[in-house]
Amino acid sequence: MSDSLGISRRFFLKAGSAAAIVLATGGFRMVAYANENGAANSSADIFAGWVEITPDNQVHILFPSTEMGQGSNTALPQILADELNADWEQVVVKQLNEDDRRYGNPAFGNILYTAGSSGVYAYFEPLKLAGAHLREMLRQRAANEWQVDVASVTSENNLIVHKGTSKKMSYGDIIALPDFANTELTIPVTLKQSADYTLIGKPVPRMDIPDKTTGKAMFAIDVRVPNMLYAQVVRSPVEGETVASINDAKAKAVKDIVDVVVLPDGVAVIAKTMHASQKGRDLLDITWTTTSPFRKFSSSDTLDQYKNAARSEQTGADWKIVGDVKSVLNQSTRKIDAMYTSDYAYHAQLEPMACVASVDEDGKGAEIWVGTQTQSWTTHTAKTVLNTTQDRIKLNMMQMGGGFGRRTELMQNYVRDALLCSKTAKKPVKVVWSRTDDIKHGAFRPAAAQYMQAGFNKENAMTGFYHRVATPSVIEYFNPIRWAQVKPNDIISMRGAESKFYTIDNFMAEHIVTERHARVLPWRGIGAAYTSFASEAFVDEVAASANQTPYDFRMELLKDNPSGKALLEKVSDMAAKTPLTDGRGRGIAFAGYGDTQSAGIVEISLNESSGAINVHHVWIAVDAGKIISPDNAHNQIEGGVLWGVSAALYERITITNGEVDQDNFFNYPILRQNAAPNIDVFIAQNEEKPKQVGEAGNPMVAPAIANAFFNLTGKRIRHLPFTSDHVKVALG
Repeated sequence: MSDSLGISRRFFLKAGSAAAIVLATGGFRMVAYANENGAANSSADIFAGWVEITPDNQVHILFPSTEMGQGSNTALPQILADELNADWEQVVVKQLNEDDRRYGNPAFGNILYTAGSSGVYAYFEPLKLAGAHLREMLRQRAANEWQVDVASVTSENNLIVHKGTSKKMSYGDIIALPDFANTELTIPVTLKQSADYTLIGKPVPRMDIPDKTTGKAMFAIDVRVPNMLYAQVVRSPVEGETVASINDAKAKAVKDIVDVVVLPDGVAVIAKTMHASQKGRDLLDITWTTTSPFRKFSSSDTLDQYKNAARSEQTGADWKIVGDVKSVLNQSTRKIDAMYTSDYAYHAQLEPMACVASVDEDGKGAEIWVGTQTQSWTTHTAKTVLNTTQDRIKLNMMQMGGGFGRRTELMQNYVRDALLCSKTAKKPVKVVWSRTDDIKHGAFRPAAAQYMQAGFNKENAMTGFYHRVATPSVIEYFNPIRWAQVKPNDIISMRGAESKFYTIDNFMAEHIVTERHARVLPWRGIGAAYTSFASEAFVDEVAASANQTPYDFRMELLKDNPSGKALLEKVSDMAAKTPLTDGRGRGIAFAGYGDTQSAGIVEISLNESSGAINVHHVWIAVDAGKIISPDNAHNQIEGGVLWGVSAALYERITITNGEVDQDNFFNYPILRQNAAPNIDVFIAQNEEKPKQVGEAGNPMVAPAIANAFFNLTGKRIRHLPFTSDHVKVALG
């Protein structure tokens, strides 16, 4: 059962009527507020919190993240419901539809922000505490009512049971008892042990699947409200340019056109129907300014500049330092080096940008229906555009047809455009981007050049490992507020470069912050999507130079990491069960995301005449700590692997004189079903805190393919993606 309705700011406890008990992040909390006369309200006036139990014995659990296909709106409630001993059939999930930082993501400083595979990882402990505290309050209040020792009272499936007399009371009945909110615990709140879990780690069906299967699920692109108009936007072809002149006479002559509105970086055609809006948009005659500095940038030149920066003596921002790698390299008997490059990549989420906005008559408030990864930054966008306060903004958080970082910007221009159009038209307006809009005006995984060096002593042992990443700061572009706080360390650009799972006595990773030549955003796996490509492909080069196998060399690097060694051994055993087919090669890689470790092996073949690589099989072993939802974790890892294969083989954005060259899937190909590999997944079982799952499958894929390419051909491929032109260059 799920419920996407908004949650009111306050619930009230009323004995004998609709009663509710709520909990906040730190456990049960009651807050007294001053009334209009300045006097404190009673303690029954409580902020809405993690849980509401209704008189009909339903358990409403707040969902503070956003759902974009990753299954968080099941996994997070599972955690709380398990500690509460709730009846899962009576659980209702309530989407948080406002920027209420009390329920913000602890991994992002309590900003409401769903990214980085952080939902379960960050909310696990607060949700367990909330569920456990309420469970103990229910037991205590029932024991008080029955005048029995609380130790003789148990909880199960929304019921409190007295073991001695078999008396029972439902959770709904208990919270309706007088002064429930003032119940004082006589026993400590204890968290369950894994052996006692009834929902965590169990195959609980996902909340979102039934409505998605039947077509009832609502996405922003589906929203219709009374008197709604439609807007299509022509955007400037180059970032930073604006309208110099416009002739909109033909557009305005189209039936059902309402208005033509000039926006900060485009022109919107507002109409009564989507078709009319599209037709009018195509008839606009716009002259754009041509003064943007981005007009001088083309992606081929960008990579050349980034390569020069990576090789230069320019001092970078230190990302990780162990020992003194520069001195060690200078003293090494010999050194090897290599340059790895990667192109821009598009998010390719199924649902393009879409938003419906209804601005109030005074232009200072709005109701918004949108798919976004952040209640906080969407609210920030609305407040900024309308120059208003948060209380005037009402959000309706819709499910998303994919996010992958695309919907995380501090200033969201698709929301901005809907607000400006609605403010002008004085009616609700839906803005929907076409696929061409979404690609041409997207923001991408940044291009990068990575210069790798390793040194060896006279015994041919590696003495130092140096990783220089030349790429722009993603955070500086998409969230300047955050950049001011973390500069010069950009985790979005650099994650993965730290090679954290290996023991290397002399190691250095640094970020050469290059000039930004395109819009950039977080992308699934963030920096690890390309830093792991360079580091793990280069590890193979180092192993070969040290006359060791890729497996043995990595096992030595993992000497202080028992779980990592176990994963590498496991994935090797998994692959060994399938004999290698003639004419194919296999490659190994060890990468991860955050604290999650992943070991992978891929099997490929190559059509040398066409330059096409085919990935036939992927084996992956993952340690992501405690797994909340095993089926969903398995699916997330498989999805990450497929994402990695698609990105490694096909996906690249090219830019010519500031304009994106691609405009749809015919020239931005992605992995098709007939090319998808077989995937075998192993997930380690342990009792560590949950880690990140959603991006664990992606980072190891590209380097494993590159290493398989060497295994098959004896040639190194160092330019991502491995498209036919890059393959032919590698083959020489």
